[in-house]
Amino acid sequence: MTLDGVPHQLFLAGQWRDSADDSRFGVDDPGNGQRLCEVSDAQDGDVTEAIESAVAAQSEWAATPPRERGEILRRAWQLMTDRADDLARLMTLEMGKSLDESKAEVTYAAEYFRWFSEEAVRIDGRYARNPAGGGRMLVTKQPVGPCVLVTPWNFPLAMGTRKIGPALAAGCTMIVKPAQLTPLSMLNLAGLLKEAGLPDGVLSVLPCTSASRVVNPALADPRVRKLSFTGSTEVGRKLVEQCAPNLQRMSMELGGNAPFLMFEDADLDAAVQGAVTAKMRNNGESCVAANRFHVHSSVAGEFVRRLTDAMSSLRVGHGTEDGVQVGPLINSDQRDKVVELVDDAVSRGARVTTGGKPLDGDGWFYAPTVLTDVPPDARILREEVFGPVAPVTTFEDENEAVRLANDTEFGLVGYVFTRDVDRAIRVGERLATGMVGLNTGLVSNATAPFGGIKASGFGREGGAEGIEEYLEVKYMALAIAETP
Repeated sequence: MTLDGVPHQLFLAGQWRDSADDSRFGVDDPGNGQRLCEVSDAQDGDVTEAIESAVAAQSEWAATPPRERGEILRRAWQLMTDRADDLARLMTLEMGKSLDESKAEVTYAAEYFRWFSEEAVRIDGRYARNPAGGGRMLVTKQPVGPCVLVTPWNFPLAMGTRKIGPALAAGCTMIVKPAQLTPLSMLNLAGLLKEAGLPDGVLSVLPCTSASRVVNPALADPRVRKLSFTGSTEVGRKLVEQCAPNLQRMSMELGGNAPFLMFEDADLDAAVQGAVTAKMRNNGESCVAANRFHVHSSVAGEFVRRLTDAMSSLRVGHGTEDGVQVGPLINSDQRDKVVELVDDAVSRGARVTTGGKPLDGDGWFYAPTVLTDVPPDARILREEVFGPVAPVTTFEDENEAVRLANDTEFGLVGYVFTRDVDRAIRVGERLATGMVGLNTGLVSNATAPFGGIKASGFGREGGAEGIEEYLEVKYMALAIAETP
């Protein structure tokens, strides 16, 4: 696949179309700042047409046999698997992550289609006798209806399949608003779904320079029944307010500030490897990236030394180059935010053991960084850094570790490293997070429920729970004579 073969138009009701006024916007390679291509910029008329198309197609798609819906998803999984190398290269070009990471994301993203192809035929209900007698109870599940799905730039394929998969399996039509910075992967995915047999009208993909241009009219239309959003907590709060008038269903996967707890009895080698995995996946630009490292004081020195060695040995470069492990940040704004947070910590007394600065040359690169002696008032302990920076603090006992971990408005994921099984379960249960990694730095799994609590949002994506977000429960009371 050459970039010339990647769709650059809107995918509107199953057809490739230029925007209503033929406007376009640029997509750049963050590894060198060069323009990759221009993509159609959806306008008001395009959004209106997409909404009408989703509404018109809803009844027929909901009536499509679950097995048929599942087979479309299964074929899409196979197409993604067969074309993994091309999909990975495209993702690396528009987002920056290394080819190895992009290939891993393609596999992860495709797995949502395979998983929900199997869940499509397992939408069940129940039939029961009324305990009081005189009737029966029939409980069924039906698709919520047309949805609007908003995806972020950091996982341009996986965040799409994680929403599209369960929506299609449940029988919902949808409009997808991909991130302005990384629309190409989602447009390519739309083409694969069409090739897999998805009927026209079920899916529209509208790249746009203004998310509100797509989201606002969709949420203002009472026929659109659900919003699924992955992005910042600040934007998520505003979208919750917008859903209130029409009482639309919502799934919100918002910001994180993940604590990484290492106790004195942990396997040090495993903890360091887990720390690198939890911190550096996706260049640190991940909502589940470990954001602050709380280490028992008795092992903190050795942990920092080994983590410094591991982080300093990572190879940084353009994601398409052989052997590169860390790519660029997505743009200058993101790199500036990382610079700001690191400089703030250092100004308050933190010490840099490796990195601590942007790298010269083209692209938006920042050196993998470890900070130690980070004071409690440093902003980097409160704010999501979204970059390759590991700030380390210490604790003295379990209660202090849990207190430090929970001292945040966010609650997406936490990581715990200890050999003590009792402690692992005890601390895992006490963490105010929706997910916990016990002796592992990787929690994402298509077969498990992904989501957080508190300011990290609500709802779950993936697992058996994921499809429930796209289903409504209907109860029918049946009056049946007890005797003939």
